Amino acid sequence: MPQLPRMSGREVVRAFEKHGWEVARQRGSHIIMVKTRQNVTLSIPDHREVAKGTLRSLSRSHRSGILFVKRALVSSH
Repeated sequence: MPQLPRMSGREVVRAFEKHGWEVARQRGSHIIMVKTRQNVTLSIPDHREVAKGTLRSLSRSHRSGILFVKRALVSSH
């Protein structure tokens, strides 16, 4: 598996927005995102740097189809 980049929570949110996810709300330090016409949510920590395990989990969750490679987003579909 390629090495994961260091990304902030805001950068992760922008990446998911490019792939059809929308910010639904924010509570504290977590941003909740939803996918239109699907009953799916993601909780993204709004931290300076998202942990690599969290980033890996987000990219795998709910068949998001997003791979984070060297700060570039690549669709896996």
